[in-house]
Amino acid sequence: MGEIFAGRYELIDPIGRGGVGAVWRAWDHRRRRYVAAKVLQQSDAHTLLRFVREQALRIDHPHVLAPASWAADDDKVLFTMDLVNGGSLAHLTGDYGPLPPRFVCVLLDQLLAGLTAVHAEGVVHRDIKPANILLEATGTGRPHLRLSDFGIAMRKGEPRLTEANYVVGTPGYFAPEQMLGAEPDFPADLFAVGLVALYLLTGIKPDAEELIGHFADHGIPNAPEDVPEPLWQVLASLVHPNPDCRFKTATGARKAVLAAVEMLPEPTVEEEIVEVFDHIGPLPAGYGPDGPPKTKGAAGE
Repeated sequence: MGEIFAGRYELIDPIGRGGVGAVWRAWDHRRRRYVAAKVLQQSDAHTLLRFVREQALRIDHPHVLAPASWAADDDKVLFTMDLVNGGSLAHLTGDYGPLPPRFVCVLLDQLLAGLTAVHAEGVVHRDIKPANILLEATGTGRPHLRLSDFGIAMRKGEPRLTEANYVVGTPGYFAPEQMLGAEPDFPADLFAVGLVALYLLTGIKPDAEELIGHFADHGIPNAPEDVPEPLWQVLASLVHPNPDCRFKTATGARKAVLAAVEMLPEPTVEEEIVEVFDHIGPLPAGYGPDGPPKTKGAAGE
């Protein structure tokens, strides 16, 4: 049996590393289900700050992966969330390279639906990137994504907890106004969504600085080679350097994506089928759908 944390969570095997700590597959003895548990050292003040931010969120939406519970034990804390085992969009693009436009539109629709729920709570995510967008292992069926990692999310108007000139987020997915120290706002998240979409369609991380420079010198660029024109019209609005020229809401962007899909060419028979497979792998010997081999006497039993 694995280590029992706080008398409730049985840590089974490591399944990844987040930006602030190890991520484990764990068994929740009280809820009798497998969960993902991010384990953090209490001694790290910055880590704890991110923990407090993530734990404060309670957004219930099928395309959002927010923390569900937390616990503390000795010098560590953990928080848990649903176990999502299909890897991230970074994994998917690493496996397949450029993804079919219609498949990307399904992902975009789901991402913008989740972001609509996040923004409805007044929360700006501030770190949307392929590695923070996870996938259920749906095989060759319809994909199902979950927007995760709210460690640096902020509610609009809340005081910043870092120096005003300290830029927070992932380089390469910053909106231009973020780099200039603007207050966090929803259009910055939409800029990052546009860059993620370009990454999925081209298989290459977009050069945001080059893109911004082209807008400044020549106006809206032509559609990249792998991006159909109707979809590019949507993405060009998302990645416009001027936030006033972007979509005002995730809902508006989502409607535009759905309209663009109607104008895309029908998929060809040669188009590769994308499979979202299990990235976590089987449970260790003795563990099954009902949990550890022996749970008698554990918390909640």
